[in-house]
Amino acid sequence: MTNNTNHQPIPKRWRIHHLIPNHIDRALVEFSPLMRQLLYNRSLTTHEAAASFVDGTVNFPTDPFLLKDMEAAVARLHSAIVNKENITIYGDYDADGVTSSALLSEFLADLGASARVYIPNRYDEGYGLNEEAIRQLADEGTNLIITVDCGIRAIPEVTLASQLGMDVMITDHHHPREQLPPALAVINPRQPGDTYPDKNLAGVGLAYKLAQAYLEQFPQEGVDVSRYVDLVAIGTVADLAPLKGENRMLVKAGLARIRTQPRQGIFSLAQVARIDLTRCDATNIGFGLGPRLNAAGRLDSALTAFELLTTENEMTAGELAQALDSQNSQRQDMTQYIREEAAARVLTEDPEAILFFAAAPEFSPGVVGLAASRLAEAYYRPAIIAHQGDEFTVASCRSIPEFHITKALDSCADLLVRHGGHAAAAGFTVCNENLPELITELKRIAQDVLDDVPLMPVLDIDREIKLHKLSPNYIPGILDDLNQLEPTGRENPEPVFASRNIDVRQARTVGRDGDHLKLTLQAGRNTFDGIAFRQGYWAKYMPDQIDIAYRFEINEFMGRSNLQLNIKDIKPAT
Repeated sequence: MTNNTNHQPIPKRWRIHHLIPNHIDRALVEFSPLMRQLLYNRSLTTHEAAASFVDGTVNFPTDPFLLKDMEAAVARLHSAIVNKENITIYGDYDADGVTSSALLSEFLADLGASARVYIPNRYDEGYGLNEEAIRQLADEGTNLIITVDCGIRAIPEVTLASQLGMDVMITDHHHPREQLPPALAVINPRQPGDTYPDKNLAGVGLAYKLAQAYLEQFPQEGVDVSRYVDLVAIGTVADLAPLKGENRMLVKAGLARIRTQPRQGIFSLAQVARIDLTRCDATNIGFGLGPRLNAAGRLDSALTAFELLTTENEMTAGELAQALDSQNSQRQDMTQYIREEAAARVLTEDPEAILFFAAAPEFSPGVVGLAASRLAEAYYRPAIIAHQGDEFTVASCRSIPEFHITKALDSCADLLVRHGGHAAAAGFTVCNENLPELITELKRIAQDVLDDVPLMPVLDIDREIKLHKLSPNYIPGILDDLNQLEPTGRENPEPVFASRNIDVRQARTVGRDGDHLKLTLQAGRNTFDGIAFRQGYWAKYMPDQIDIAYRFEINEFMGRSNLQLNIKDIKPAT
């Protein structure tokens, strides 16, 4: 590892999927040969499972009342609506939390009820429920708090709310601790004793299930839960929830609604992001709409994103969309600065660091997670980047498959004010006086876990293709197969192919800082355009012949559509 923040990333190990066995190939015979291999690579080995996957349906029950505490939640919500109680929706400031808040707010409005939406400020209040907010809501006369995408670990805050005379219903998809908050109802499929068959719903998915359950028990003329499925798609994809099972079904339905009946805010946001909503897919959400919605909560108040999603006024939506686009550009610049500064600090101190940690007062708490993600990706090490305040340090963590970051934090819980997250991503708050001991302990744990582990990122390859034998007549069929896998994302990745001994006819850097690489490639008589994002460093020493891992895509520019290879990795030809 070198002390260079713009270094060439660690080489990837290509892991090529085994060829589909004959008996599974026969079971999937109704699909094309390529599609059969792609389905097998995604562990779909029966015709029933494959057909359900392609159709975007599920073969397990999705009854919302299978979720533990759902009956109690619906009964309490109905009582609050009938008795015109004061309801507060308490959300998170990311895209999942904002879409969840918008969904429940619109749902209650459609029922003729109204609810106050409270989304904490990341800078002033931090993540989740906080005691000051609880007291404020009690003073305002709130009777019922419904959390969305947060609350599963808020034991003291929920206890306080109860003491102040408020009921709390929690809807949250994050991993719970052994002890749950003393809420009236907890909607979380990951909690002990919950029998719901799909554990991967995002926060917005659980808000949707609450609305679905309510309408099943108390149908309302003119109120259809499918009206909110666009919000489910956006929140689910933006939160990187697995796109399989019910998530895939909901996202597929949500994308169909976005393409045909986009709400005003999404239409305006798509315009500033230069996204054609008639062709909107999960990639457009993940890299276009989602980051702009997240930018609001990262830099200022997430209420801007909430207002965009719920407004029906064209002028208001346009102004809010422009504001989010501007914040997103600012967020990109801040992320790049923190990533480079953090890498320089870590590598100056220890070029062989097993865990990256950097904290500074000038590191914005809204973007430290993004910077940590960039570092973990570039150096393939767990990365922790933090904003250091006068009394507390607030950190975001991103990890690699070999190191469960939340388990590591759990073992240091006595040093932390609060923490939570998943295997690959987490956050924590620590008193500054405990920070040195915490980092020492986390580095020790990382050393113990990773010491004998070869740390090399793996790139899964669906199939090798001989590009020189690829007839142009086959390409429409390939693209049709790829479309059937949509929506793609986490646990249903876009297919990646590999081809070897490809001639490089032209290679040049593109992008604002020359970070990307534009290629013209030759394979036999076939010529292909290629784009390699964040791989501009290759231009200095590009071999004449290369092996490539890539995705097929259609590049649309100036009204023209062309096949393009989106190149994920390059190796000198062997």
